[in-house]
Amino acid sequence: MFTIPDDLIELGKTRIQGHAVQGFVRSYGNPNPKLLLVGEAPGENEIDTGVPFIGRAGNELMKSLESVGLTREDVYMTSSVRSRPYKWGTKKERDGTIVKRIYNRAPKPSEIIAHAPLLDYEIQHLNPLLIVTLGTIGLQRLLGTSAKVTELHGQLIHQPVQYLSNLEDRHYEWTTNSYTIVPTFHPASVFYRPSLREQVNLDWLQVGQYLKEISS
Repeated sequence: MFTIPDDLIELGKTRIQGHAVQGFVRSYGNPNPKLLLVGEAPGENEIDTGVPFIGRAGNELMKSLESVGLTREDVYMTSSVRSRPYKWGTKKERDGTIVKRIYNRAPKPSEIIAHAPLLDYEIQHLNPLLIVTLGTIGLQRLLGTSAKVTELHGQLIHQPVQYLSNLEDRHYEWTTNSYTIVPTFHPASVFYRPSLREQVNLDWLQVGQYLKEISS
């Protein structure tokens, strides 16, 4: 089983201190993956269990993997940030009571940079056949803030990716190696925009076709 060194895990935990985040979820998967899945950040379910991509979004992702003949054991699952970014909000209970609770939020650029060395290590050492980015955060972490999932989803992209060459710096550089990437929407997107489901399914059909072509 491929694992990130413990000292790199501790570095990630140290670098994200002071941010509004909870816990830490280790990545998971095959040491020789057919796909490297790069998501956004863990949510409440992942923090509670320590397992990436579970709950409703995880179930959607498993359906997408099954559609191309893959299982959780065939891929490596990671994310741009390994702690849960949160914000406080309110919720109205059935009895009318208003209670404060914690909600998920998108990670900030500084939080993504804090955990950048972890993803950099995984990309460098796993050398996957194909990287599938799930949503805007994962896509822009690798290809820069100008990359838009609405424009690039389903496309096969072969190019260098961003990495953090200096831990004290807040700016990325480009790798000398090129990687093959297919962007798609985050699996949770279909809950908020049901109209995206057809497009997500088509993107994964493309992923399956690309895998066949790469393997042959």
